[in-house]
Amino acid sequence: MELRGKKRFWSKAERLQMVEESLQPGASTSVVARSHDINSNQLFHWRKQYREGYFNGVLTPALVAVRVSESSSKVIATARRGAKSAASSGTIEIEIGAARVRIEGAADPACVRATIEGLLR
Repeated sequence: MELRGKKRFWSKAERLQMVEESLQPGASTSVVARSHDINSNQLFHWRKQYREGYFNGVLTPALVAVRVSESSSKVIATARRGAKSAASSGTIEIEIGAARVRIEGAADPACVRATIEGLLR
């Protein structure tokens, strides 16, 4: 952090470190912000810039935890017999924080991506 007059200036590397810290599983954005003595709204703004590729020029891919439920075994078995019927009868449930989205039937990858990006905002 650098002081310029009365304002504090955070380098791109420092902002990136705080954003990545706030994106860790189980991390609270407000707790991370308080630990670095910044307003949580500022950190949310930097997180938005991060998703838009501001910090490195490209979006950083992230791994997402996936859990296969017992009911999905029927869909997997059906997929082995006939791919077309399985594609139209699948179900995807996405839980991020308190939000839950359920997509039934054939899921367009662009739609799923837009849904996840919307939930992460």
